[in-house]
Amino acid sequence: MQHLTASQLKHLRSQLEEQKRSLEQKDEQNDSYGLDESMRDEIGELSLIDNHPGDVATELYNREVDLMLQNHDDRQLASIRDALERIDQGTYGICPICGKPIPYARLEAVPTTEYCVEDTPRHHVSNYRPVEENFLMPPFGRTSLDERDDQNGFDGEDTWQAVENFGSSNTPAMAEGNEIHSYEEMEIEASEELEGCVEPYEAFVATDIYGNLIDIVRNQQYRKYMDMGEGVDMYRLAEEDEDEEDFLL
Repeated sequence: MQHLTASQLKHLRSQLEEQKRSLEQKDEQNDSYGLDESMRDEIGELSLIDNHPGDVATELYNREVDLMLQNHDDRQLASIRDALERIDQGTYGICPICGKPIPYARLEAVPTTEYCVEDTPRHHVSNYRPVEENFLMPPFGRTSLDERDDQNGFDGEDTWQAVENFGSSNTPAMAEGNEIHSYEEMEIEASEELEGCVEPYEAFVATDIYGNLIDIVRNQQYRKYMDMGEGVDMYRLAEEDEDEEDFLL
């Protein structure tokens, strides 16, 4: 501690004591972030047992935030008390790893520091990733076969589309479109696959047992097929013949 003058040491002690008073005063004024009261008393319920978990989700989230903030303040207070204790013991400003003096500029910036820059414990971020991520990307993970050229079966995405027909919890705000304002405007995600059809035109043409064209169903697939310019002559002539027969009748 010889590298610190009396005025420098007094200034650092003053900083630590001021931070300590500020944290203690904040803890007293906010009543430890309200953690002294139970969550039941905080929201004014006699019991939380009979409530649906979703009804108290906001209160639970706020309680978790309060716990995090309180833990942060407690850690800061512990660091300040340790620094003040080191000053009293005469070990303040000396790195316990290398035994070298810690520069005054560093101590002034971080009065609670115990180590020099070189020996400060590093927090290493693990590169480990949960094994579930291998199956969650792309969506539906290993059950989605759309990306595979050798598969065209009923997969996880198709299962979701079938279940979604019965409704979901999605709201207009979660819709993919930008101009969706009501539930009536929401559409169920439709698969591009034509169930039971090998070719697109099979979704709108009706033939007899010999394969002769007898009718055209003007559905969405029909309009899409015609807009693409596929089979225009054949199906347009058939449609004109059908319209002429209707006119004669």
